[in-house]
Amino acid sequence: MYDLIIIGGGPAGITAGIYAARKKIKTLLLTKDFIGQVGRTSEVDNYPGFPGVMGINLAKKFEEHLKKFEIGFLLGEVIKVGKNKNGFLIKTKKNEEFLTKTVVVATGSDPRPLEVPGEKKFLGKGVAYCSICDAPFYRGKAVAIIGGGNAGFEAALDLIPYAKRVFIFEYSNKITADEILQDQVKKESKVQIHLNKEIKKIEGKEKVQDMIYKDTRTSKVFQLPIDGVFIQIGSVPATGFLKKIVDFNKKDEIKTNLETCATSCPGIFAAGDVNNGRWKQIVIAMSEGAKAVLSVYEYLRNNK
Repeated sequence: MYDLIIIGGGPAGITAGIYAARKKIKTLLLTKDFIGQVGRTSEVDNYPGFPGVMGINLAKKFEEHLKKFEIGFLLGEVIKVGKNKNGFLIKTKKNEEFLTKTVVVATGSDPRPLEVPGEKKFLGKGVAYCSICDAPFYRGKAVAIIGGGNAGFEAALDLIPYAKRVFIFEYSNKITADEILQDQVKKESKVQIHLNKEIKKIEGKEKVQDMIYKDTRTSKVFQLPIDGVFIQIGSVPATGFLKKIVDFNKKDEIKTNLETCATSCPGIFAAGDVNNGRWKQIVIAMSEGAKAVLSVYEYLRNNK
């Protein structure tokens, strides 16, 4: 029986682990990996103390810091959290089971799918969600990026050194990426930005060959020969294993008391992008990881 199980190995989960170790809480951290969204980001320029650090390098620093402490961790995917008479029963995809008095959920979010024909069929064959992972495979090729927010423009910066042409498609009539990202991308002659465009279909034989899209102002439909499609339209909270045990909002984010990170289920706390906090940032996720474990410490002391 653990006092605490932390689910997730991103900034929130790692910070929670560090704080749990310092508080001498008997803890197990379960995570699919220590990469997360940070490790799949090309450059992080707003994390204090590490200006202009590559995302994967920052993720490795987080992991190294965690492993300096005496804390148990296992690589694995949690598929269910259930109530138990003494606390909670955690089940993993490998059929492992663990008992714990408290839980900190810090599973972050997964890429939001576009949900158009061809997306699933060509996943890994021209359809991708991680530009920093897959950009080198598109050397000399034409690629489309779906999404005009920060993620879309960051993906463009990842792809520009490799791709022959980069097309950015945005459904609305304006770009929402930060001005500094827009300035960096717009000065590149190989980039074209298309507004008011709805992606209808991704086509090909063995791999992606073209993309069908519609101009929402004129309703005209176009076919674009393309080698790769990078989908960057946001993310969805990774909360499927928690259904029916905590409350969610309309976005499937876990409802929490943002002061304590407590959920509707006593003993379960949620930190980082997975909860209903408004801002999704590394430093905010880390602060919530700390708050969650301080709340766990208080909860355990009050429920001996």
